[in-house]
Amino acid sequence: MPDWTDHGLRAAEEPLQIVFSTEQIDRRVRELAAEISAAYEVRDRLLVLGFLKGAFIFMADLVRAITLPHQVDFLVASSYGPGEVSTGEVRLLYDPASSLEGRAVLVVEDIVDSGTTLRLLLPRLQARGPSSLEICALLHKRLDAVEAEPRWVGFDAPNVFLVGYGLDHGEDFRHLPYIASL
Repeated sequence: MPDWTDHGLRAAEEPLQIVFSTEQIDRRVRELAAEISAAYEVRDRLLVLGFLKGAFIFMADLVRAITLPHQVDFLVASSYGPGEVSTGEVRLLYDPASSLEGRAVLVVEDIVDSGTTLRLLLPRLQARGPSSLEICALLHKRLDAVEAEPRWVGFDAPNVFLVGYGLDHGEDFRHLPYIASL
């Protein structure tokens, strides 16, 4: 087992504070997968659509635990630059190739913060004619009321900058097996 105590940081930097442990995340992902599996039927033709890059680890664990047949695709959107605050501008860098027409679509998001990404991209997805469009977010900061509230949420998150389990700061820290505050 790797030694994560220094988190790959230089000695001069502050250590990370673990917010959600590996065990808490594993347990909650299995619970979410069970809830999602119970909510859909095979005839729904479920498409799990993940936001890259932040949701890739969460989504990988989630889709392996969902017990009904489903397909996977991704989209890449960005509203963060190198900083810790959203720019408020969302750029769609990769649009999913899968047909959404008549499909049950589950959007997997790493964190709902300002809600900007979901607010701007969900209408684009809805215009493609899915039979249903739901959201599963690993983390939700609940800062403001968001227009598209996730149906499934892994954890309510504190209003701090979080890294690990796919979440990054300047592309660092995604590899951590837990979620920590920076």
